[in-house]
Amino acid sequence: MKQHKKLGLVGAVGLGLGLAAFVAAAMPATAQTESGSDALNLNGVAANSAFGVQSNVLASGLTESAVAYGQLPLVNAHGGITNYGYNTSNGGPLTQNPKEAFKSEPDKNVYLVFGGKHYLFQGHEGAPAGYVTRINLDEPNLTKRVTLISDTRTDGVAVPTFDGITWDPFTNQLLLTAEASAPTGGVFAVSLDANGDAVDGKLKPLPALGSGGYEGVQNDSAGNVWLVEDIGGSGVSGGKKPNSYVYRFTPKTPTDLSTGTLEALQVSRNDGTPVTAQQLSANPSDPFITDLHTYGTSFATRWVPLTLGANNGATAAAATAGATPFKRPENGVFRPGTNFGEFYFTETGDTNKDSALPGAFGGVFKLSQKSPTASTGTLTPAYVGDLQHTGLDNIQFASKDQLLVVEDAGDALHTQRNALDSGYLIELKKDGSSKKAPSIVRWLAEGRDASATYDHYTSPGYNDGDKEITGIHVSNGDSSTAGILGAQVPQLTGATTWRAFWTQQHGDNITWEVKVASGDKS
Repeated sequence: MKQHKKLGLVGAVGLGLGLAAFVAAAMPATAQTESGSDALNLNGVAANSAFGVQSNVLASGLTESAVAYGQLPLVNAHGGITNYGYNTSNGGPLTQNPKEAFKSEPDKNVYLVFGGKHYLFQGHEGAPAGYVTRINLDEPNLTKRVTLISDTRTDGVAVPTFDGITWDPFTNQLLLTAEASAPTGGVFAVSLDANGDAVDGKLKPLPALGSGGYEGVQNDSAGNVWLVEDIGGSGVSGGKKPNSYVYRFTPKTPTDLSTGTLEALQVSRNDGTPVTAQQLSANPSDPFITDLHTYGTSFATRWVPLTLGANNGATAAAATAGATPFKRPENGVFRPGTNFGEFYFTETGDTNKDSALPGAFGGVFKLSQKSPTASTGTLTPAYVGDLQHTGLDNIQFASKDQLLVVEDAGDALHTQRNALDSGYLIELKKDGSSKKAPSIVRWLAEGRDASATYDHYTSPGYNDGDKEITGIHVSNGDSSTAGILGAQVPQLTGATTWRAFWTQQHGDNITWEVKVASGDKS
């Protein structure tokens, strides 16, 4: 259709030109974040309408610039993996037509510094097969900026698509998660050397961590690996059943992830009995779900060990062990300054404004423990979602008390509420209490480029529509154990080495760096 002709950034600027930042005037919000030595003070912006082509809008004081986008060629293209945001294995060109190449959907980001060089790593979630790329942030020549790190497995099996990623400094590996049911899903590792180059370029499956729809992956200071699963949700009248879990893998030794114990989180009711998958499947309106999404409530938790059975499946094992499922938990991160004693994770919810089930709009939950290795803890709601703040997915701390959360609400909900996805800054209480809703400010109103608009209205069927916010990441690039996310307090203001990134999936598949006014990111 003529009106959806591709006129997005990729087509407009061409391959050898840089990308201008999408920066728009911010609209003042009714709330403002608290001041602090490491805090961001932002006025919020309004969400973009779910109609036509829209530009990204950032809060005043923030700017963004593209560090990579979908048409960039890979320095070492291999087979059908030729460009940063595409997979051409189907023989399609990179243009908008019924035989368009598959969008590879670069997803979450990991920023690391090796030998003075600044790199951004990511797995790719879409297309016939996944792969891992590295952006050289110091390379001015765009045709030499992106390198293919891996697209093959050590066992020769087909590579799944990837969603989550983190750096494990104990094993010197990138850990990537495949968000798929057993036996396809699970965790895979790519070893890097001291220069940030792939040791052998092979993805190694880690079966000891189980197979499931893992999305979030995060290390703690003890060398454990925390996993947050989104296996989707079985639809019932009025919404979806909770059916995905939060896991913790304790390796026998932190430097070797081949053996260890996989556990899943179990939540107890006030009478001390566990909340199980069988209960919530039989009654998706269980009062527990309402209580879980009510400020001021708290629940005892414990970790239950899993015995992996058929297909090494973690999801089925968690249900059998009596673990507690959630409504599409997505990602998690440790709060800085808590010695890895507070773990926050998101819950996407039903992504449908007409859902009549409790917990339909998801939220953010805080798991408090005496240490990351503790067997028991307490679960409380940190933020309860609503129609205007739902589909919560990626999560990251911007400072000790400020949490960045972004939406993946989906095309249907975008239309229902006439609003595209947004990024929010949640102001947590300094003492960790959550008796009432915290302050929340929209720092990003995501737009929709012409490529995504085309996909939304006239997609050939295998590329996604509206843009999605993913890959929110804040790091100083420290690749040692001292650099594990949560070990240090982020500092994005003033002269600092901390940097922030996010990926705008679908359409032109752009990865952005966000900067704070007057911040020095040298």
